[in-house]
Amino acid sequence: MEAMLSKRVQEMVQNGEEPPPPYVRRDVNYTQIVPSTLCSPPIIDFRLMSSSTPLTKQKEELQKLRSALSSWGCFQAINHGTSSTLLDKVREVAREFFTQPMEQKKIISKGVKEFEGYGADPVPEEGQFLDWSDRLCLDVYPENRRKSSLWPENPSSFRKILEEYTEKLREATNLISRAIAKSLDLEENCFLNQFGEQALLQVRFNYYSCCAQPDIVLGLKPHADGSGYTIILQDDVEGLQVHRKDKWFTVPTISHALFVLMGDQMEIMTNGIFKSPMHRVLVNSKRERISVAMFYTPEPNKEIGPEQGLVNEEQPKLFKKVKDYADTHWEYYQRGRRAIHVAKV
Repeated sequence: MEAMLSKRVQEMVQNGEEPPPPYVRRDVNYTQIVPSTLCSPPIIDFRLMSSSTPLTKQKEELQKLRSALSSWGCFQAINHGTSSTLLDKVREVAREFFTQPMEQKKIISKGVKEFEGYGADPVPEEGQFLDWSDRLCLDVYPENRRKSSLWPENPSSFRKILEEYTEKLREATNLISRAIAKSLDLEENCFLNQFGEQALLQVRFNYYSCCAQPDIVLGLKPHADGSGYTIILQDDVEGLQVHRKDKWFTVPTISHALFVLMGDQMEIMTNGIFKSPMHRVLVNSKRERISVAMFYTPEPNKEIGPEQGLVNEEQPKLFKKVKDYADTHWEYYQRGRRAIHVAKV
């Protein structure tokens, strides 16, 4: 398995190789897939939540946000404050990185047990299949966590664009966290306080290669995130799916939207009102797909738990306080399981 992980999926595709057995999915089921044209996660317009918008309109959009996160656990954010120009640059620099010669990318290769750098996830436990994808994972905030040796020197604009994108998404997490709090009639900074001033941002650039037999592999296996929440920038190729009511719903690609997905830690903080949805990524037989996921996670060693304003007789406390939940989540993820039960009262 470790030898297999040292070879990139993109390399196998370029060499015309078939997916080796460790990549062949074992979860094949016939759960219905719902196309993006039929039903998809709600679109939330953050411009309608600004102070310049009439109060009734603000309340309507906040109610729409609450409904989206209660029923879907995710939404498409538009007018979120990050310019379309910057989003295009992020996608372009990601594509430039992955289309470089393999030797160039391997300069920042990671080992099979590390998270950061270019490669694949660390080796999973026996019996878990591998994802048909390649990744570049980097800690981007706080700045003292950055490992500059793992940041690509090519493309030459990579560092500047990622620094700018990190700063804009830090602003977006403030905007989103306050809106989530207000949608629940809570003090607007309550979730920001739980995340802490040194809350982590980790970016993952994903490259999903084509596969001639797309039904036998998955770009990303089914899972829920261990973050607070995750902000995903997609390209124009569909593949991301969210599980809801025993069906897989395909998430549409909206050019300059950011897809926001609740993680387990936000489910804990909202006392189960907002769900952390299972999701996965399919691959395409004709086109490769690129996405950029930014994981927003409470600062290390910070205790988080249900907001007091969401605990009462009708809604008793469902979760206990936890620290460094992302570590526990990863242990279970490597076994192909969810970890949220460890936080339940």
